[in-house]
Amino acid sequence: MSKTLVAYYSASGVTAKVAKNLAEAVNADLKEIKPAAVYSKEDLDWTKKTSRSYVEMHDAASRPELAEKADASAYDTVYLGFPIWWGVAPHIVNSYLESGDFSGKKIIVFATSGGSGLGKSSAELQPSAKDAEFVDGAVLKAGMSVEELKKWAAAF
Repeated sequence: MSKTLVAYYSASGVTAKVAKNLAEAVNADLKEIKPAAVYSKEDLDWTKKTSRSYVEMHDAASRPELAEKADASAYDTVYLGFPIWWGVAPHIVNSYLESGDFSGKKIIVFATSGGSGLGKSSAELQPSAKDAEFVDGAVLKAGMSVEELKKWAAAF
């Protein structure tokens, strides 16, 4: 029997709401990706070149420290969610993937965004979990119901 995980990083709570509904829709376990040092409002101010998020996202090698490492050993499929930052996943998502073994896992990427698409998110995440199969999901709307998410997830 296949076991599914919904793992997500949420800066403002939007991705968390979608992830919780998705986990219910696909009968999956839910895991929040947490930074070791929580992002403050100032850290998330993408308009300031000195903010933590700006600095991290403009350094391709940046890997924010996690509160805890990934453990995907019990799962075959991982829905991986995050907000779009500068057209891709926040680097903390790379940190998460690099902290665990995702070999042979199917990773379905989903995001939330104020207007951007998935962009190159999967391509940018793939090197962090080389032996996993990445599948582009979609940018999901914040208010999607469990029923809507069931229909969306049925495609995978």
